[in-house]
Amino acid sequence: MAQAKTAVANKPLWADLSSPDAEASRKFYSTVFGWKIEVNPDPQYGGYGMAKVADKQVAGIGPKMSPDAPTAWSIYIGTDDIDGLAKKVEAAGGKVVAPPFDVGDQGRMGAFQDPSGAVISAWQPQTMTGSFPVGEANTFGWAELSARGVDKAIPFYQKVFGWTPKANDMGPDQPPYTEFQLGGESVAGGQEMQAMVPPQVPSYWLVYFTVADVDKSFKTATQAGARELVSPMDFPGGRFAILTDPQGASFGLMKMAPR
Repeated sequence: MAQAKTAVANKPLWADLSSPDAEASRKFYSTVFGWKIEVNPDPQYGGYGMAKVADKQVAGIGPKMSPDAPTAWSIYIGTDDIDGLAKKVEAAGGKVVAPPFDVGDQGRMGAFQDPSGAVISAWQPQTMTGSFPVGEANTFGWAELSARGVDKAIPFYQKVFGWTPKANDMGPDQPPYTEFQLGGESVAGGQEMQAMVPPQVPSYWLVYFTVADVDKSFKTATQAGARELVSPMDFPGGRFAILTDPQGASFGLMKMAPR
């Protein structure tokens, strides 16, 4: 267990969806990604469903815990000490949105807000070790911060998770793209929010899922009721698209180019 915890510390280790209609969301994502989703019958987990690909847990889908909660995918960063992490968040200029609490015997979680306003969660594994596949078809692929004031957020993530920023020039009239690295490995990304985004949209983290064919999965998703935000297009590392699911949560599709 100690090795498992160390392996996931300060890296994305889970993603889940908070939905106003968890049953409809489960049906949608099962259609798009072929997920098999099992809902935990224990009342303490509030109807939380685990999505699996080939018997590997890949994501969670559950009902919103309160009507005011956003309909959104959340990214969780692994930690060995979530209570200590909460103190780091405040010291670095962030806010503790949900103080660390136990989730049954599975682990401890908390939610935090960075100085740009984006919310990110953390997970301290116990029974649920937090090792999930990354980059395989129909599993988590990437987490990306879209921030109003990314320059305020970058130092925050350096202090809280030890991430090293690597700036990439995206060309004229485009903000640079920052890769957050840990030990030389890129674990997440971030950039200034695009000017075209409506002003009422706050800073947020977007979860991307790796697929075998972005265009095919995009078509499947739209036919299942998703709305296009960014149609399939190439980027230097591969191909991607962004959609909003029928319940209102945004998510991305991606496929990295062969190296």
